[in-house]
Amino acid sequence: MKSFSELLYGRSAAAITVTYLLLGAVSAVAIDLAAASANGTAAGWTPWRLAGDWLLVAGSGGILYGAVTHHRSRAEAARRDLETSNQQLQVLSRVFRHNVRNDLNVIQGYTDLLADRIDDERSRECLETIRQTTDDVVEISEKLRVIEDASPEPPDGRVDLVDAVHQAVDGVDADGTAVTVEAPAEAWIRADDSVAFPIREVFENAVTHNDGETRRVAATIRENGTTTALEVTDNGPGIPPDERAVLQAEEETPLSHASSIGLWLVKWMCETQGGTVQFDATDDGTTVRIRFESASRPATPVR
Repeated sequence: MKSFSELLYGRSAAAITVTYLLLGAVSAVAIDLAAASANGTAAGWTPWRLAGDWLLVAGSGGILYGAVTHHRSRAEAARRDLETSNQQLQVLSRVFRHNVRNDLNVIQGYTDLLADRIDDERSRECLETIRQTTDDVVEISEKLRVIEDASPEPPDGRVDLVDAVHQAVDGVDADGTAVTVEAPAEAWIRADDSVAFPIREVFENAVTHNDGETRRVAATIRENGTTTALEVTDNGPGIPPDERAVLQAEEETPLSHASSIGLWLVKWMCETQGGTVQFDATDDGTTVRIRFESASRPATPVR
């Protein structure tokens, strides 16, 4: 069943205004009659007073028509802009992931051929730099696939956050890093399977960018009524202040940008799941706090 706001928004500006004028005209008569009855006299209810009330209703109806028309016009322009932006994003993502990646594969192939034919150490270092750079760009293309696969609709599934965290930890190459997880037996959240990506990305960032002699990553899951929070803390170098400012401002500028697409994807993917993300960094490391809507444990299917 549609809500009142949905039914109202589906009507034209003229229909809304006509409905308002009819209700306003009837209300004006009813209010004047009620006031006259309360005073015990009908003298207060005159045609001139009623005409004045109707003029007021008509004037406000005109303002309502103009406001609704203006709002509809802006909403339609915003919808067209959004559709254009989504189309451009999809085209750019596909071109980058397919065309650019194919070109990178060619570069990688020729790099391998040259590596087998070059004995000069300096040239080998240059080829390794090329190889590493192309690998990084290919990795970015893989991460961008998450945007294409993500659903814009609010999640209607339930995921055990504890299980998702343990899977993320198991999937990360944590060689040399002490990873600890403090969590209840289970903690269900309102989300779908795509929530696994931002969780895994948080752990990968915590492990990969940690260059300390003794690397530590600690994860904690806490349930607090309607929300369930995941907190991941590491003792690495931390996110640079300029990158944190970009993420908090939610805007990229020519002079200020975040170097890692992974941080943006963590933020976007968690927000599409109805969650929130907070990045806190100090000289002692970084803490990422992610909050989701809590959910009840799904019923066990009857067999």
